[in-house]
Amino acid sequence: MDIRWITGGGVTRPTVDDLPRLLKEDEGVLWVDVPAGDPDAVPVLADVFGFHPKAVTDCVERSPVPKVHVYPDHVFVVLHAPERGSRGHIHYVELDQFVAQRYVVTVHGPVNPAVNPAAMRVETDAVASRVDGRRFVPTTGYELSAAVVSALTGRMREHLSARTSEVWQFEQQVTAGQLGDAEEFLDGMFRVRHGLLTVRTMASLSKEIYGRMHRLQAFGPAGQALLDNNVDQFQRLATMARSQEDYLAGVIEFYRTRTTTKMTIAAERLAVIAAVTLPVTALSSVMGMNIIVNSRSDPALLTVAVAGMVLLSTLLLLWAKRHGWW
Repeated sequence: MDIRWITGGGVTRPTVDDLPRLLKEDEGVLWVDVPAGDPDAVPVLADVFGFHPKAVTDCVERSPVPKVHVYPDHVFVVLHAPERGSRGHIHYVELDQFVAQRYVVTVHGPVNPAVNPAAMRVETDAVASRVDGRRFVPTTGYELSAAVVSALTGRMREHLSARTSEVWQFEQQVTAGQLGDAEEFLDGMFRVRHGLLTVRTMASLSKEIYGRMHRLQAFGPAGQALLDNNVDQFQRLATMARSQEDYLAGVIEFYRTRTTTKMTIAAERLAVIAAVTLPVTALSSVMGMNIIVNSRSDPALLTVAVAGMVLLSTLLLLWAKRHGWW
């Protein structure tokens, strides 16, 4: 459990035993960062801070969607960040927050065991580095929470940027006709689409959560600007992700149109081949046994039959040309 006491004079690192005393202080901001699986998490959350049992349970169990509960003296928020796994799978990394005027408790919720533990601390480590370096000195828990959320939206933006680069690569391959294996190519595009959809879903749901906090003035009148900024960040991320989805849909449609056109052209050419060979097949089927397989071939009849095949094939070829089949 990582504990920081932030004041204008600097940052100190108290222990769990110091928490009851620090919660009574009128100045400074207390930040408690609880890693996933910490055995002291439940006692500290329930006994020291006195949080609602349902909120404590939400911290130790996975929450499939973001949520917010506004209590008289604090707010409980559940958010998710994207982390890309193997073969394009997107893991949901949960970050829970208890936010009050003088403290913030961040709890890293349980995640898939395949997720790198360092990926769970991206946002808190980034903000902690700024706090420890005195580049950011929050005066309220609301400012600290808003900074953590901004770091989370930055992570979403980086994920969106990476997926956008992949969209560009696919677009270049489609326009250049360098598709390679069709099944693998389509699989790759739809995996990128899944990544974009994940970011849009996370951002859209988080925007609704922070929109509710804004309406309820969860951070008080003075904290409305912080909530405005977070809502705007989530809204713009959702819009950008949707725009990239539309762009990728256009690339997929381009690919499908080009593939369909190639198949249509191939079908037309096969139809021409079938039409040209039809007279040969028909005449040889009817007369072949009587001309070639006889004990004595009839040169005149054979010549007439071959000439008829050539003439009919030529006429069908010209007819196909008139209709633009080739």
